Amino acid sequence: MPTVTSADGTEIAYDRAGDGPLIVFVPGVFNDRTTCAALAEHLRDRYTVVCPDRRGRGDSGDVIAPSDAASYDVQREIEDLEAVIAAEGGDAAVFGFSSGAILALMAAAAGAPITKLALYEPPFALGGLAGSARDGLPGRLAALIADGRPGDAVATMQIEGVGLPPELVEQIRRSPLWPRLEALAQTVVYDATITRAPNLPTPQMAQLDLPTLVLSGAESWEGVRTATKALPAHLARAQHVEVPGGAGHEIPAEATAKLVDAFLRA
Repeated sequence: MPTVTSADGTEIAYDRAGDGPLIVFVPGVFNDRTTCAALAEHLRDRYTVVCPDRRGRGDSGDVIAPSDAASYDVQREIEDLEAVIAAEGGDAAVFGFSSGAILALMAAAAGAPITKLALYEPPFALGGLAGSARDGLPGRLAALIADGRPGDAVATMQIEGVGLPPELVEQIRRSPLWPRLEALAQTVVYDATITRAPNLPTPQMAQLDLPTLVLSGAESWEGVRTATKALPAHLARAQHVEVPGGAGHEIPAEATAKLVDAFLRA
């Protein structure tokens, strides 16, 4: 598995396949490099597809200690993305999913070498969607991590950040999935920081002269769909397309790949 060292010394691991123009996939909260793997598989015949583990996930490292989780700054993950792009050719189209889509847009606005953006259901606080934009959430999550309470951090993010009902979170907590989620607990601080209040497109994003495809699933959660459809009005060169399917904030891989391919080839 290829790896690259980011600016702060964190080792970022990623899967690479295919041949052609480079696409890097940036997943969201509670995700690792497998989240976009099916989508990447549909594009590998025409593109070089790269699926990284964001820091603190999967096979990637993280130099931020749990006791220091509150020190996280989004710039660290922008540098992670830049390091992967540099290692694989110098510029890339970027596909971002959920909070990873907001991170991708932040990176582009900060000057990362991104040629085109495809953003799947970025949970901005638009169209009535609040998401994880509540004041103080990143700090409270960081305090739970520093206190050695990863399970409570995961549950808090699921309820206050993602918006899951507490009774559903309790069911998940008793399921075999929970240890995997706890292993990602520190990274919920990162995604809560990315989507913290006011969680709106910035002036730098609005001025970004970059072709941008904004995608939402026709069967996804209503709030997420509404927020996604509202985003292009806040960006200079964005268009929205609805993808068939996508129930439960999932990516319909084959249909999404066709739309992304058409967008990148245009």
